[in-house]
Amino acid sequence: MTHDDATELRRLRWRSRRGMRELDRLFERWLDRCWPSSTEAEREVFRRLLDCEDDRLWKWFLGHERSDDAQLDTLVQSIRQLPPG
Repeated sequence: MTHDDATELRRLRWRSRRGMRELDRLFERWLDRCWPSSTEAEREVFRRLLDCEDDRLWKWFLGHERSDDAQLDTLVQSIRQLPPG
């Protein structure tokens, strides 16, 4: 991992802190497990996901609603399926 990659990952970890422990853990899990092997396109979708409002994110992750954006919805479903731990 280059210095720039490590810096961006730290920045994303900070942006992933939402004040809602459940969302924080979901985002951290994806960053830990998927970020290193993700493509630039997948990383861009994750960055867009972080721009969404917490209440909307929570409804998506609970499965009460789905995003109209197919890329965001695919990422949310992928994150939901990551096993805890």
